[in-house]
Amino acid sequence: MILECIVTTRSPAGCINVAPMGVVPRGDAMVLRPFRDTTTYRNLVATRQAVVNSTDDACLFAHAALGDVRPPFVPARRVHGAILAGACRYWEVEVESIDGTPDRAEILCRVVAEGRLRDFIGFNRARHALLEATILATRLHVLPPAEVVAELERLALIVRKTGDPPELEAMAFVRDYVERWLARAGVAGGSER
Repeated sequence: MILECIVTTRSPAGCINVAPMGVVPRGDAMVLRPFRDTTTYRNLVATRQAVVNSTDDACLFAHAALGDVRPPFVPARRVHGAILAGACRYWEVEVESIDGTPDRAEILCRVVAEGRLRDFIGFNRARHALLEATILATRLHVLPPAEVVAELERLALIVRKTGDPPELEAMAFVRDYVERWLARAGVAGGSER
């Protein structure tokens, strides 16, 4: 099982990085799988600590994956890390081992502290659709553009039908990101120019 979470790490200088990531729970441990060319990976190698945050804020996932976001934080208790102030649950983790492929690491982390800040409200259809749209947008470099555009339109319809203003704004943000990415890549509406 993969849990969609927000992982926060700190650089050696103390700068907080916020990154959505699929996390694999393994008993009292968690496996993080960042790409090796990311800030998350560099921070985990340097500091060997992170906080895994579970949240029902799908808008935060979109902005963290496709932009630069600085949500409010509270200090972690056991690691030099940052807990999302709006997290439902969190797990403070320390790196046990780093393995994986040349492109993607597999980092086994031991949970050293955990907590709950509030109840997990859950995802309605709009939040699920927004989460899927965000993941699609992060895969533009490996998926056929026409498929991404078609699926994004289907997901946008779900958000329009079932979302509140924050989800509508976040879906507009995702669609704008995709349009800008396609324009930079020389692709219009999912077909080669």
